[in-house]
Amino acid sequence: MRKLSILGTRGIPACHGGFETFAEKLALFLVDNDWCVTVYCQEDGNGSMSTDLWHGIQRVNIPVSHKGAMGTVLFDLKSILHASRKEGLILTLGYNTASFCLFYRLFGKANLFNMDGLEWKRNKWSFPERIWLYLNERAGCWLGNHLIADHPEIRNYLLKWVKPEKITMIPYGADRIEDANSSLIEKYGLEVAGYSLVVARAEPENSIYEIVSAFSTKKQNQKLVVLGSYAPDENAYHRSVLQAASDEVVFLGAVYEQDVVKALRYFCLLYIHGHTVGGTNPSLVEALGAGSAVLAHDNRFNRWVAGSGACYFKDVGECAHQLDVILHSEDQLSMMKDASRKRFMETFVWDQVLSEYEELLDEWSIR
Repeated sequence: MRKLSILGTRGIPACHGGFETFAEKLALFLVDNDWCVTVYCQEDGNGSMSTDLWHGIQRVNIPVSHKGAMGTVLFDLKSILHASRKEGLILTLGYNTASFCLFYRLFGKANLFNMDGLEWKRNKWSFPERIWLYLNERAGCWLGNHLIADHPEIRNYLLKWVKPEKITMIPYGADRIEDANSSLIEKYGLEVAGYSLVVARAEPENSIYEIVSAFSTKKQNQKLVVLGSYAPDENAYHRSVLQAASDEVVFLGAVYEQDVVKALRYFCLLYIHGHTVGGTNPSLVEALGAGSAVLAHDNRFNRWVAGSGACYFKDVGECAHQLDVILHSEDQLSMMKDASRKRFMETFVWDQVLSEYEELLDEWSIR
């Protein structure tokens, strides 16, 4: 039986982010295709490592008492040491602790890296943290037997360090949303097509301040719904975002219920995506899967994902202008929604993405 261990996430079932969702989708897909799949899962607290089965997937549960980045580093190290002694391929999602993957080389294990985005360029990291991430990006390029890029621009970037034959480009995927429960948005006082939506961490690189400021320049006669956690007493950037908001901006906080997020995407008039760094961002792909009209920050990453049918902005003034045009044109909104659905079906359907992963893993399983 073909065997694979998946590392680099907090584990499954998914409840933390894009990589966890991907790990769950891929593991379930491979198990249905007669693979033996192990996923490493981080738990809070102390105790011994344990294993269990979840929908046919073996989970290796590793308790870690440390919080934050140190906890993640310890979890990754323990996972890698354990996986080094198991049979089969390794798939590592993200390069944040890639230097530890030297153990795979020592044990003769084949390790494929999904290289994620340009993590070390994110403003949220301190200078020492950015150095650590940059060095681990380089380590991933060197230690990985094969690299997976989720975006053509990430592939082009990696070509500075490795040969073309060492990289395969496979994008992220999402579910197509064709219906949702409107009562789930009504409990927040929202109406169908009565709001625009932003789903992003409250960080400068995600242009939250620019989007909120642009929306708040005039009365829109609809709402801007912002998902994400805000702590204005502790974070100056969060405070500036809240101060820039008009009374038409609604901050819902962190929403983890997938049915609610699905409904918020499906019933929004416009999805606004401000990410400036990275590759194929899951939130943008999910917006395309929901058939949302998309207004995105103008950069090479977003332009490839959302395509020519979306609209783009570079700053507050351009965002405000685009909102003024888009929100008052039913025809343009309709065309943008159709373009999102078409772009999604071309490139980001899960079955297509997961089949490409299995084909690559199959190649390496027989080497």
